Amino acid sequence: MLYKTHDQVEMMRQSALLVSKTLTEIAQMLKPGITTLSIDKIIGGFIKDHYAIPSFLNYKGYPFNSCISVNDVVVHGFPGNNELKEGDIISVDIGVILNGWHGDHAYTFAIGDPGEETMKLIKVTKESLYKGIEKAVVGNRIGDIAFAIQEHNERKHGYGVVRELVGHGLGRSLHEDPQVPNYGKRGSGPKLKEGLVLAIEPMINLGKRDVFTEQDGWTVRTKDGKPSVHFEHDVCVRKGKADILSNYSTIEMAEKANSNLFTNQILQHLA
Repeated sequence: MLYKTHDQVEMMRQSALLVSKTLTEIAQMLKPGITTLSIDKIIGGFIKDHYAIPSFLNYKGYPFNSCISVNDVVVHGFPGNNELKEGDIISVDIGVILNGWHGDHAYTFAIGDPGEETMKLIKVTKESLYKGIEKAVVGNRIGDIAFAIQEHNERKHGYGVVRELVGHGLGRSLHEDPQVPNYGKRGSGPKLKEGLVLAIEPMINLGKRDVFTEQDGWTVRTKDGKPSVHFEHDVCVRKGKADILSNYSTIEMAEKANSNLFTNQILQHLA
């Protein structure tokens, strides 16, 4: 595992914050009728305008600037010419390389009202991300993060926790050790030390956890066709409290300001 110095973490923070800014830009423009391919082109242009490189473009042959996953697509959705419609949920996953360091995180939006069941899934998945982050402190283990996410989603709410895809270390490479599953046992796995940077990313299904990959070799869907939600933060392990390098606050502000988006603030009564 590769541990980062203070200065390296601050460089990574800039990369992570550029992803946050890009997601904020997208949150302002999402609406029914827009195509995911047009969103991807805006993402690519925004990243390049900020003197960075899209991490995903040409990564192991991936042909787009971002992964845009709609409804039952878990992750790695190909942007295309299909128009978003009222009731869709859309996960936008973006990576950038800025000054040689990667930032990589994701956010799930609701276009209009997808229904209380799906909005609750969005709310709970986002909550579970922060449950996992709370455990990303010196002296804990990877399994503590994994258990916290699994417990909140699977045991408390009966959602399907995807096993085939996991979070990961982050740095000069997009994927570094260790892997960070969203399921596991407390006290298991590598011990967390100061300066380890992780991309923690629960991928949670409304139905069962089973998924399959389409013939394009990338797009991962739920087997039962039910919606899936994906949130991701970049986090540095510290003593006492994890340091979140990315920033959801500007994304959430843009989400609330966009009348085309349905936010969980409307549904705080959901248990």
